[in-house]
Amino acid sequence: MSNSNSDTKAKGRYKRHDAYYHAAKKQGFLARSIFKLEEIDKDFGLIKTNDWVLDLGCSPGSWLQYVDSRIGFKGGAVGVDVLPLKVSFRPQIHYINADIYDVEVASLMPKAALNLSEAPMFFDVILSDMAPNTSGIKSLDQDRSMALCEYALYIAEQILKPGGNFCVKVLEGGEMPKFLTACRKIFREVKIRRPKGTRVASMETYVVGLGKK
Repeated sequence: MSNSNSDTKAKGRYKRHDAYYHAAKKQGFLARSIFKLEEIDKDFGLIKTNDWVLDLGCSPGSWLQYVDSRIGFKGGAVGVDVLPLKVSFRPQIHYINADIYDVEVASLMPKAALNLSEAPMFFDVILSDMAPNTSGIKSLDQDRSMALCEYALYIAEQILKPGGNFCVKVLEGGEMPKFLTACRKIFREVKIRRPKGTRVASMETYVVGLGKK
């Protein structure tokens, strides 16, 4: 007789280990989430050669892997996460191991973070795949997620250059319209995209801001 708890766990692993999971493993990427960013980038042209990118919530490092493949030798990136990275990058990709709320925004700027003379003052692109520690209480998790989204937008207001692009993960909920309104005040175009790699049961979607005013 099978154990119901074991069956449930096995089914959960099966669902997590889908085609995107296996593709990421095969291609040497750290997480299946890389394909979400790839799809959004291809659709909207977020990241260009020589861009400087800020990646909020960058652990385990798959989005930075994608960024590194797109920005070329003269580009660079700064990643921030409270969790450690699982991969090393070249010197022009800098990692800050910290809670984003504990980091001064000015210290995230490329020139400050990397201490490189060729680094610019501001970012061309800001990405956020940040997620809160979930409680299992839907409304609370949505509120915590939205607080991170709003903080990511605040950071973009401060250190994203005019014309720059922004992409942030959002848990769908009651505050979404308000957040979209705030984004439209800052960006010329605002799009919503749920990438194909998003799991069916997930509440997450992505808000993309194009062309900072």
